[in-house]
Amino acid sequence: MTQDKTSTQFVEKAKKAIRNPKIIQMAIAVVVMMIISLAFFHPDAIEGNSLRQYDMLQGQAIGEETHKFLEQTGEKSWWTNSLFGGMPTFQISPSYSSNSLFNWISTVYGLGLPSPANLLFMMMFGFMILMMAMNVKWQYGLIGAISWGFSTYFIIIIGAGHLWKFITLSYIPPTIAGIIMAYRGRKLMGSALAALFAMMQISSNHIQMTYYFAFVIVALVIAFFVVAYRKHQVADWGKATGMLAVAAVLAVCANLPSLYNTYEYSKETIRGKSTELTTYTDDDTVDSKGVNKEYITQYSYGRAETFSLFIPNIKGGASAKPVDGQMQPMSLGDLDEVAEMVNKGTLDQTSSQFLQYISQYFGEPEGTNGPIYVGVIIFALFIAGCVIVKGPVKWALLVMTIISILLALGRNCMWFTDFFIDYIPMYSKFRTVESILVIAEFTIPVLAILALQKIITDPKKYKEPVCWAFGAVAFFCLLGILAPGVYGSVITPNDESISSMITQQLSAQGYDRETVRSFSLENPTIYHAIIALRRSMIESDALRSLVFLALSFIALVVLYRGKLKAVYATAFIGVLILVDLYSINKRYLNHESFVGESMAMTDPFPISPADQQILQDTISNYRVLDIQRFWQPGPSYHHKAIGGYHAAKLTRYQDMIDCHLSSFTSGNPTEADMNVLNMLNARYIVTSPQQAMLNPDALGNAWFVDELEFVKGADAEMDALDTLDPTVEAVADEKFNGTIKAASPREDGDTIFLTKYAPNRLTYHSDSNGDRLAVFSEVYFPYGWHATIDGKPAEIGRVNYLLRAVNIPAGNHTVEMWFDPESIHTTVSVATCSVILIYLMIGVAIFFMIKNYRPATEEDKWEE
Repeated sequence: MTQDKTSTQFVEKAKKAIRNPKIIQMAIAVVVMMIISLAFFHPDAIEGNSLRQYDMLQGQAIGEETHKFLEQTGEKSWWTNSLFGGMPTFQISPSYSSNSLFNWISTVYGLGLPSPANLLFMMMFGFMILMMAMNVKWQYGLIGAISWGFSTYFIIIIGAGHLWKFITLSYIPPTIAGIIMAYRGRKLMGSALAALFAMMQISSNHIQMTYYFAFVIVALVIAFFVVAYRKHQVADWGKATGMLAVAAVLAVCANLPSLYNTYEYSKETIRGKSTELTTYTDDDTVDSKGVNKEYITQYSYGRAETFSLFIPNIKGGASAKPVDGQMQPMSLGDLDEVAEMVNKGTLDQTSSQFLQYISQYFGEPEGTNGPIYVGVIIFALFIAGCVIVKGPVKWALLVMTIISILLALGRNCMWFTDFFIDYIPMYSKFRTVESILVIAEFTIPVLAILALQKIITDPKKYKEPVCWAFGAVAFFCLLGILAPGVYGSVITPNDESISSMITQQLSAQGYDRETVRSFSLENPTIYHAIIALRRSMIESDALRSLVFLALSFIALVVLYRGKLKAVYATAFIGVLILVDLYSINKRYLNHESFVGESMAMTDPFPISPADQQILQDTISNYRVLDIQRFWQPGPSYHHKAIGGYHAAKLTRYQDMIDCHLSSFTSGNPTEADMNVLNMLNARYIVTSPQQAMLNPDALGNAWFVDELEFVKGADAEMDALDTLDPTVEAVADEKFNGTIKAASPREDGDTIFLTKYAPNRLTYHSDSNGDRLAVFSEVYFPYGWHATIDGKPAEIGRVNYLLRAVNIPAGNHTVEMWFDPESIHTTVSVATCSVILIYLMIGVAIFFMIKNYRPATEEDKWEE
């Protein structure tokens, strides 16, 4: 009887929990966010059109071999030979069997909306969860969700194809929501949510974004400690911190296969290991610590470019945008004003043609797909929030905003960047430092919405800080209108380089000095036209921002005077923020960016005549050197490439590129360089899309050598390749003495050849009259590869700086090599258990939440 009564009470409480006004409010917000997401990508999301983003195509190209292998066999390969002679796939297609336990969450989280509308919804939905966790009223939370979701960087990375980065970012606000809930008294539910969303965040495999937001989390943990200390609740803070630590461990363990294997792999790559050569070569991306400072700060934000947070075109917007599935440069010649200048006679036709070579963007030399614009209204509210909002959490948000802006400057603020590179663990492992502005994109709307809620609730109380905040932002907008030169020069070194290149080409073609001068920056008409056009871009966007700022300020003034109800003021400001961000984002991603379904189904890497010639070869396993596309992913789609594209290639292979293979792209290979190419079994050399040359000296899949020399260290091993004849000789570092050994010279009739190929398993037949040392044209990797001879274990050594070698006894033998790191099996088992524990944690949290349900009270409001 007692049990029935308890069950009935539990059911009644469950019904009350479902009828909670917050559930209804969240449902309304969800519907609004769905409509906005579908509207922004209308009609493309509904019609199934796609973006064909370059980064996604790049991933498709280098993952094609293992993808086909999976389709044909159902087996996952952790090794591919499609690029750089062969490398692990830990950072190409990192999907593990344990991931299947939670992959479904992303579909549910995106409500099954068509792509990419589902992505935008996920971004907004996560922020809405955060706002509800902070007890922000739903209408303000919705405005915050829109502000976060439509921050231009997120829309831009959708267009660029950085989808895993986007998905990682979409899971960050709800992760922080769980942390806030835990510190505000709901320890179990908060920790469960933090574990769930942290698991999803890490699984999206963009560790750089997760790493950056670890700073935010640490800042918030400290802020909540200060709150607890003031309230004499440090013990309670400690319990919450302990439970969150458990949640963090579970989230990490749920992704242990990816994290651990990436970590181990990184030790062998240019991202985590410098070359062992003391006399380094051409690559300048690594130093003694791994990635060097120049490489880390290659993509840095300009000082004046920071003002793009509220004036989007402060540096001209974007240098390129996606059009019909391709990145199209955005030049000054594309502007409507150029045609008007030509019609008015202020610009001649020749000068207008020159403007087609000049980018609209005039910021940093690397170029950009668009500015980071958070919205002028949101930025003004953020400035107000720095005064209006009180408490340690406000300071945590403010400090992290400032830190992220300074770090995003990179080489333009080296004193601060140097400190983080030298003293903050792991910071030096990541490049593109300007992307740390994602922190500011998060902290600014959070603080802005907290401020907006307070302003709308009591406009008279906050009259003065609102006036100062909006006035300060308006001042900088007025500067952009009246004196755009304040934000720096609009003529860049890139412009001068392009002008110099064009003049050199014209001079080489025999044009006279006056003609050459007329088609360069020396032409005053061109020079002043560039200045006028770019300053006009600053002026128009500064005016645009000022108008949105003024309209929102007027709404607050009318509210202050009691002429407008709070609900209407909130709605009006929310609509202004949406219109502002919506329209700016359409500059960088719109209907013309997409391709129709029929075009999306076409081969993204069409077969060239050279490809056709190579693919007719019946030899099962060989490599291809495509000289013109050495650094591009395209060749990997059809062939096993000597080159390729990947940010974390093996350090030893990079050494070989620098010392020998780069000579082919520069056009002056030596005999030693050809020997290296031959030992990598480059059967074909592609010199143009129309021509592939058969390389008759390629050494094949395996061969016996007569001599083996042991040397000391990487320098000696690499130096030996200058004179080594790989057909009969091999050189090895002395640390492999014992793993492999010299054998008797080969005799006529001795053979070894490949009989069966798979990317992760190679089978050879060996026939020799004596013990032999076999060299394989396969890249050596220090763990994961196993070898057997007739089923008995054999040791794999490294020779010729890069290749594998095995001692094989006399007679007929079957030699097998397969790649199967033990760490994968171990970590998958740990991950599976962790995922189950997270689900149990959520289930228990929901049970107690319902069991202990009570309606929200005034005590539950956000405390500062």
